Amino acid sequence: MTEKYTALYDEHKKLGASFTDFGGWQMPLKYASELAEHHAVRNSAGLFDLSHMGEVWVTGPDAAAFLDYALVGKISAMAVGKAKYSLICNEDGGIIDDLITYRRPSVEGSAQGEMDVFLVVPNAGNATVVAAALQERAAGFDVLVEDASARTSLIAVQGPKAQDLLLRLVPAAQHSLVTELKYYAAVEVPFLVGGAGKELLLARTGYTGEDGFEIFVANDDAPALWQTLVAIADDGELTPAGLASRDSLRLEAGMPLYGNELSLQGDPFAAGLGAVVALSKEGDFVGKAALASLKEAGAGSTSGRRLVGLKGRGRRAGRAHYPVLKDGAAVGEVTSGQPSPTLGYPIAMAYVDVEHSAPGTALDIDLRGKAEPFEVVDLPFYKRTR
Repeated sequence: MTEKYTALYDEHKKLGASFTDFGGWQMPLKYASELAEHHAVRNSAGLFDLSHMGEVWVTGPDAAAFLDYALVGKISAMAVGKAKYSLICNEDGGIIDDLITYRRPSVEGSAQGEMDVFLVVPNAGNATVVAAALQERAAGFDVLVEDASARTSLIAVQGPKAQDLLLRLVPAAQHSLVTELKYYAAVEVPFLVGGAGKELLLARTGYTGEDGFEIFVANDDAPALWQTLVAIADDGELTPAGLASRDSLRLEAGMPLYGNELSLQGDPFAAGLGAVVALSKEGDFVGKAALASLKEAGAGSTSGRRLVGLKGRGRRAGRAHYPVLKDGAAVGEVTSGQPSPTLGYPIAMAYVDVEHSAPGTALDIDLRGKAEPFEVVDLPFYKRTR
């Protein structure tokens, strides 16, 4: 596989980043201390390169109806400016990816009249697969599906100081665009980047459990935006952060990671994402029959396994694929686990048999032949103070 590099690769090299492969991309794992980067996001702000993520534009008179068919959520119900978390599944109900869809203002087409516009953001390793699936499912709909991933960068500022930092790049007359932006919403904002004005799409979304923003920017402008963000921050206010801290932050926030908690072999109900599946929406959608059957069979509620949080009662952490035990018998498997930097004890997410999934249930994780005590707890492990 040919290695891929984001438009910010040279910026990361200048900062001394350690790199790792993620979905074929060479991405910063950490710059100095992943622990320090984690705490920076919780206490001030972290700066992330998310340019390995995908960006797929869906435009046309049938765009809303098409996405209702292609995804499991009721995308047509979204208001302009809002965002929605959803899933794209196959006919068997297996999860191809989890993604965020943003509804943007409609545009006038030359012949079609008013055209709805949506931006679909899939995960890095699935971007090509999702774009191809959307293009295939578009048959029969009056829509254009355009994969803009190769020309688009994505920069995130996450943490309690994120808003204050971004306001330093926005003209005072437009500050309300940032301060009044709600969670899971997006708006075009004029940013001062490298001495020039750039109107960029700003979303109040993130993957850390903190307040924060994600900024969509053309590849050519990404280095200048990154450099400007670094330059306007006072010492200690904004810390470049890599994938290692991003993983520990999202785990504390109880957010699933595709390939760990989500997969083609899993289903939304077992993953605790049943509310995302709009079985009641009008018309068919890909996977609807299979998902309806899974719900009817009690998947994730009365049958099979369910994704749960596990809080360690000792000091050793479980890791992905470690068996979960009840009285010495295997009843599940860890999907993600590590010591929590914020909480000070081991945490994990795991699929366990539904009869052992109630909060307060005592379970063990098999740590290479030694049973380590854990307890089932509600997710998320960490919730920020608002």
